[in-house]
Order: sequence, then structure tokens, then C-alpha cells
Amino acid sequence: MSHEGEGVDRSEILSYLLAKDGDQPRDEPQIAANIHEQLQHMGLATWSLSVLRRLRDAFAKQQPRSLLEVGSGIGHRSAWILDVLERADRQLSPYTLVEQGGKFGVILQRLLNRYDALAWSSVVVGEPMQLVAEHQAWKIASATDSAHSQTPFAEHYDAIIVDGPSPNRASLVETYLPLLSSNGILYTVEPDMPTGEVAEEDEEGMALVNGFNAWIELVGATQETHHVAFMPLFGGTLVAWLPR
Repeated sequence: MSHEGEGVDRSEILSYLLAKDGDQPRDEPQIAANIHEQLQHMGLATWSLSVLRRLRDAFAKQQPRSLLEVGSGIGHRSAWILDVLERADRQLSPYTLVEQGGKFGVILQRLLNRYDALAWSSVVVGEPMQLVAEHQAWKIASATDSAHSQTPFAEHYDAIIVDGPSPNRASLVETYLPLLSSNGILYTVEPDMPTGEVAEEDEEGMALVNGFNAWIELVGATQETHHVAFMPLFGGTLVAWLPR
């Protein structure tokens, strides 16, 4: 990573990455802004502009060679990443985008084509947890015989971005953390916190409660194996993991 040559201690790397980068533009990239409008028309949620801006800043400073983005949607966050890559005249090898919806996958392909990124990126359509289970199975199979691995994932990634419903955020992070390279960073946003009393028959409310409890447990457990940093911003808290 580019920051390691700058004398930043490993325990301070995440603080350095999550700090504001004044060299980056404040305005939302035009293509991202257009997708943002589409999201609003479709009634779909996205990360706040403050969170996306800071994620972009961290990504620009980290300069990862490879990226896995889980829960790409219709490419709002992807457009921020592709914009910073285009301005820096950089490519990734690979950039893997995971999205559960097939129709969204077609939209993501168009976005990648717009940025001439199809040669070094791929869209993987499927259920994120199942995809990792299949990836692990292929890794075991290809290690025991000469069969060519058919997993859509690289063995490790320098950066992983995880998005998904709040109740599932902890399990998604836990599942994808092993795909980080030794100096890789995983980024996500803290899940929604339950408010007020939740009745046991309220399935949606209880899922949020259980998901947030799982998140608290995950943060506690991973602090033994990873450096973990939190950056509270307008509209969400950006969270990052770096292996110790």
C-alpha cells in the first residue's frame, strides 16, 4: 500500500486512510450524481454523500491493486470508485462487483463499459453468502486435484467494500474478511441501531436487534485479529478493518 512508505505505523494506518483528503474534489462525480437520481426515483437507499466522499478519499490514498465490492446495487458507489480511478489513470486487477439482482447486474455492466473497465472487472450475480461458500469449496477442490478452479473471486483482495441489509451486515463482514490480503482493508458502514422497545412478534424489528447484537460481537471478536477504526460522518459511520 502506498501509505506504508510514508512512515505511518500499522496501528495508525486506518486513521490516516479515514481522514479527509483535501486534494479530492468535493462535488459528486457527474455519472454518480445521475445514478443517485435514478436511485431516488426507484426508492432505493444508498450510502450518504459524506460517507461516499470519505470512502473515495480512503480508496485514493490506499491505492489498492484489487477490489471486491459486495452489494453493488445499480453502481452508485461503484461510480465514485471508477471516477477516482479514471482521474488517476489507474486500473484494478481485478475489480469484482457482487450483486444479487440480475437486472442490476446488466446496469453494472453498462457502467463498467462507460469507464472502459470491462477488461479488468467482472460482475458476479448471486447471493453473497452462497458465493463465498462456493468459493471456499472450489479452493479446497482445486487444492486436492488438478481441476481448474471455477470461482469468480480472486484468492485475496487489497480492498473489500461490503454493503447489505443492516440485519445481515455483521455476517457479511465476517464472511468476507478472510478474502482480504495481508495488507488489505475492508470497508463498510455501521448497521442501523434499533430504537425503542421492539416486540418479539415484530420480525423486522427483531432482525434489526439481532443483527446489531451480532455486529457488536463481531467488532469485539475481530479486534484481537484486526485493527478496527470508526469514522462518524453525516448519515453514517464508516468502519474499516486491517489485519494485525
